[in-house]
Amino acid sequence: MLRHFLTLFIWLGLAGMAVAQDLQPSLQAHAGEIADPSRSSVSVALDDLVASGAPHLSDFLEQWQDKGVWQRDADGVFFYATENGDDLSLRDIDTAQETTAPKSGFSQLKPNGGVRRLIGTALVQFQLTDPDLARRTSAIESIARRPDASQLAPLLKSIDPETDATLKARKIQLANFMSASFAPDTGDRIAAITSMSSDTSIEARAVLNQLLSVKAVVSPDAPKGNIARVLKPGRDLSEADAYARLVDAKLAPPVISPAAMRDALAANIDGGRVGGIPTAQLDTQTMREKAYAALAAQGTVPPLVSQDAKTDAVAAHSFYEVYEEQDPAVTDAARAALDSIETRVGAAQAVDLTLDALSLASIYFLAAIGLAITFGVMGVINMAHGEFIMMGAYTGYVVQQFVPDYTLSIIVALPLAFAVTFAAGVTMERLVIRHLYHRPLETLLATFGISVALQQLAKNIFGTQARPLTSPGWLDGAWVVSDVIQISYIRIAIFVMALMFLALILFVLKRTRLGLEVRAVTQNPGMAASMGINPDRINMLTFGLGSGIAGIAGVAIGLYAKVTSEMGADYIVQSFMTVVVGGVGNVWGTLAGASLIGFLQKGIEWFNPSNTLAAQTYMVLFIILFIQFRPKGIVAQKGRAAAD
Repeated sequence: MLRHFLTLFIWLGLAGMAVAQDLQPSLQAHAGEIADPSRSSVSVALDDLVASGAPHLSDFLEQWQDKGVWQRDADGVFFYATENGDDLSLRDIDTAQETTAPKSGFSQLKPNGGVRRLIGTALVQFQLTDPDLARRTSAIESIARRPDASQLAPLLKSIDPETDATLKARKIQLANFMSASFAPDTGDRIAAITSMSSDTSIEARAVLNQLLSVKAVVSPDAPKGNIARVLKPGRDLSEADAYARLVDAKLAPPVISPAAMRDALAANIDGGRVGGIPTAQLDTQTMREKAYAALAAQGTVPPLVSQDAKTDAVAAHSFYEVYEEQDPAVTDAARAALDSIETRVGAAQAVDLTLDALSLASIYFLAAIGLAITFGVMGVINMAHGEFIMMGAYTGYVVQQFVPDYTLSIIVALPLAFAVTFAAGVTMERLVIRHLYHRPLETLLATFGISVALQQLAKNIFGTQARPLTSPGWLDGAWVVSDVIQISYIRIAIFVMALMFLALILFVLKRTRLGLEVRAVTQNPGMAASMGINPDRINMLTFGLGSGIAGIAGVAIGLYAKVTSEMGADYIVQSFMTVVVGGVGNVWGTLAGASLIGFLQKGIEWFNPSNTLAAQTYMVLFIILFIQFRPKGIVAQKGRAAAD
């Protein structure tokens, strides 16, 4: 007997638990608000549903928000349903049992946009602790888009149980932002605001700016409230603007414009007169004002506002701005935090500008280092240097057509580009340049002609459209230090490549026999020849080396710039300026020149960001002035080479 009683007791307990776990009864208690919701009525239903702790509520809210809930017309029971022709595939909200029924006996719940936003706000509370990381992340993003005071408590409660370190940090950051605006205690708000003083993100600045938002006030009384700024007419705003604010606040009559005056006079002509003045006399502003004043005295039109009246009205009122946030302690803390952030942002912008300038300088250095050899060391004005850069970039493009692995293709393209442009440079030196040494004008004209010919050849082979030179996947994206400081991985790679080339060129020129012979031939060809060095061979190899380096630079530059037949023209001017400004015949001078031009261009663009052409013009003018005062460049040659 006892055993049967215990069995019955357990079954009754389980049945009671099953009833307690059913969601449908809770929904039926608010069936009217759920079936035909409005923004005002649905809030009560949502609060009661959340407070009930009913299971599967988050699933219901998701389905309701996505218009996936249907109601049976006969008894008002809710189901999850999907349309299948004239039928519905139904799923029970509590048991998940699936059935099929004609669609004609059901009504679909279609909450409007405002109601769906309220449902989403309630749904976020469940998603914050959802086992699925993606749903928790989605909930945080939803809160960040539309923060609300009701979301703060669930967000704070979800921080400690959070297992993902990145998402937990994001929750803490977002909780600080929301606490600054919605925390009920002033001390908590100030603590949250103070913790934001080192956060340079755009979100943090937006929160603080919102706390410091102001509204303009005009009043006949002294300024009151949480005053942000007192405005003095004549200093902070003109008298006309001040009077316009009085008119907008309905504290002064509007000024009658000349057009409105003419319309009023035309509308009140009576027997050829207006206000007792013949219309023929209304050809001056003075007479029109007199006639209008007569009409105003009769009460026909609004009175004119004299200048003295406007001045007196402005003087009799206070103009000021008040914070929309009423607590001065909160706005003081927000102002201090924002000032601290702006200081940090300024420093970060300086760092970011420096990184951009270093990146640009490394690009110019790569483009100019080959020219530093052919022009700086050999004294040959090679106007086709840019086309060697173009040839290197196209070599990289061609390699990628045969080697689909972008990392491997770049590894193959770099030495191949050197070989192609080295061969082109040697050919050019053997056929043209060797006959024009010490004849700079003829060299310039000849190489310019070769430049045009190479551009046209590239157009004939590759067409006029830009060709892609794709960087490896590991160079995608950027190194992000903060919202302000970031630089792409491609530019970092180019910077590293520039340093490698600097070391390589210095090693070749200072530590190898070829470098020794190049320096010997450059300083005194006759003496070098008497020592057994073949100047003709050294000139050929030197010109080929400079051309080969330009080809490698073309591969690097092509990874982030457009690869076209004219791309060399974008760098030839900067390359010559880099070599001349840095100091002809000096690798260190080329580095110094590239740094000066890179920093100068970025600095000018920072002052005038909307006009890059003006930045280029100012840079050229500055360099012209610089050369006037230091014609031998930053790192001038010494000794016999300087005399030459």
